[in-house]
Amino acid sequence: MISSFYQRLTLVSVLFLAACSQADLNPNYQVSSSLPYYEQDNFQQYIDDTKQWLLENRVFKSDDVEKELQANLPFELIPDNPNGDAVLLVHGLGDSPYSFIDIAEHLVSQGYRVRTVLLPGHGSKAGDLMLPTLADWQRVVTHHIQLLKPKSDKLWLGGYSTGANLVTSAALNDDEIAGLLLFSPAFQPSRSAVKWANLASYFVTWADIDPEINYTRYNSLPMHGAAVYYDTVKTVQIDLAEKRYNKPVFMMMSEGDSVIDTTFTINLYQQKFSHKNNQLIWLGERDLAVPNTTRFSMNRPDLQIVNGSHMGLLFSPDNVTYGTQADIIICNNGQSEKREAACEKGENIWFSSYGRVEENKTLARLTYNPYFRESMEKMIQVIEK
Repeated sequence: MISSFYQRLTLVSVLFLAACSQADLNPNYQVSSSLPYYEQDNFQQYIDDTKQWLLENRVFKSDDVEKELQANLPFELIPDNPNGDAVLLVHGLGDSPYSFIDIAEHLVSQGYRVRTVLLPGHGSKAGDLMLPTLADWQRVVTHHIQLLKPKSDKLWLGGYSTGANLVTSAALNDDEIAGLLLFSPAFQPSRSAVKWANLASYFVTWADIDPEINYTRYNSLPMHGAAVYYDTVKTVQIDLAEKRYNKPVFMMMSEGDSVIDTTFTINLYQQKFSHKNNQLIWLGERDLAVPNTTRFSMNRPDLQIVNGSHMGLLFSPDNVTYGTQADIIICNNGQSEKREAACEKGENIWFSSYGRVEENKTLARLTYNPYFRESMEKMIQVIEK
């Protein structure tokens, strides 16, 4: 396996040589001199300091600086009629706090105080994912858990993808956490080659280089960022191997998810998450023989949806950026250049997970959840029980 890995690594090195030479000249792929400080004594100071750091280090994609800052800054929502409880939300690899804008607004409408964090290396430029360590991501989560506890009677943790790994490990090691809200938890990647990312980072700087045109997330990924993600995988798997989690868990996944190993995660859900009020939302066609599962079909030709995606769980159909009338259409979806060009022109677009191929269909990434309202109702039921 090692020898075959090195063969693949050599091929990757050749393929990315030209791209990396371009990266040397593109500010999106450069590295800041340092990461932002994230252990302030109060949350507003954390927001203010992060904003100043982003102003100094972010490569902005447009002239609308304030719009881009608001998408990437950590934020806090305080309910008009608080119920005393709070939720801390942690985004995924390459993403931003904007990932949770719709979920946070639903939670605050139900009386929950909500905060998000910005994982170090995010929000500025893709090259900054060469800077953080696992300890940086763990420390920002741990610090803001401690900062939010005095503001809440009960504190829940929520995470998307890599963020789900981080909050699960945190909850397994902190008995004061009330429960977990997990979206596309990346407990195991779908591709085993990710385990070699740390070794590969000594030879190849970039796992993927794409145009940086999305103001809410990175399109490119340094190999170091992939390696730190895999550190979260190893950590959460060790934590779950040692103990079961007996607090309530809400988990949502797409059957079509091409990023994570959904079978592995479903098995963990059954074996390690034991609370009677757990709820699994499954967006797909296959029925699961798992208690407390709600399945929603993603075979939706009425919406030109082929299947569910990794990121499509998070956003409401009404989201202006990613909903049914989306400002951003992600055409880089693992299809042919011809199909991608057709997508860019807006020619009869269908929506799917990354890597899906359908004959005679032009596919863009599905970026919203057609069952968002129903999913949120199930989530609130888990929290309130």
